[in-house]
Amino acid sequence: MALAFDIREATPMDSDAIGRIHVEAWQATYAGMIEPGYLARLDPGTWATRWREAIGRQRAGRVRYGKVLVICAPDQGPVGFGSCGRTRSQTLPYDGEIETLYIHPDWQGQGLGRELLVALFEELSAAGFLSALVWVVAANPSRFFYEAMGGERLAEKTEPFAGCPVAQVAYGWDDLVGWLSAWR
Repeated sequence: MALAFDIREATPMDSDAIGRIHVEAWQATYAGMIEPGYLARLDPGTWATRWREAIGRQRAGRVRYGKVLVICAPDQGPVGFGSCGRTRSQTLPYDGEIETLYIHPDWQGQGLGRELLVALFEELSAAGFLSALVWVVAANPSRFFYEAMGGERLAEKTEPFAGCPVAQVAYGWDDLVGWLSAWR
């Protein structure tokens, strides 16, 4: 029997779980891609505080648009999270952006990322966004997930991160309504 997962808007009470997922997913995913000392210094408590503040600003309406969602396993609480909002890109003609999407390493490979991405696209579409993009570390094998989900490779850039240059790739969906209709 398959477990039923719940996707809902994050609350400040979810921040500790989100901080833990954020750190553990980064440490598992980016080993060998990002400076090891940076990954070792990641602190779940620090990230929990950052996420608590971000969720609080969103819930208070102090950002133009943004949403954090959690995916919860029965009797477990959050096992993944994602955030979306207005695009941060100044050069690509996409109005929405998937800012984060992390599933705890123990829960990966079960389709939860797909469910969460669909829910984030639904949030963006309901808020009037017509298109969306996501930036992914180019060496991250998860980039193939976005390709499998119909993302079109749009652009590349290299930016400094933790003292090292990190190559990134953008994937985009130019018709969220059409994508969601086809997905359903």
